[in-house]
Amino acid sequence: MLGIGIGDDLGEDMENWKRAVIAGTAGTAAILVLKGRRPAAVLVGSVGLAVLASEYPDTFVRIREELPSYVRQGTRFLDLAMKIGSKIEELAEHRAARAFEELGEY
Repeated sequence: MLGIGIGDDLGEDMENWKRAVIAGTAGTAAILVLKGRRPAAVLVGSVGLAVLASEYPDTFVRIREELPSYVRQGTRFLDLAMKIGSKIEELAEHRAARAFEELGEY
């Protein structure tokens, strides 16, 4: 399902209190981010993530081992996005300059 080994039966054997903690912390973290309280959101989200990690320790070990690969892929994506943005900016500047020159001819 998620491609990280948790599978389709996410939480079927999980205790209710763990489900409540994970759902509650995820919702609270989202609200805190929207309110601009990012440090508090990270703290609350970390609690939920720790509970989830206690339920699926093998999956989190694998994620931790693959984290450098995820960071490299994310960096490549951001580099590509920046190059595309720079190219769009450059094209927009040339287009505006040409439009201004055309107006000067009249």
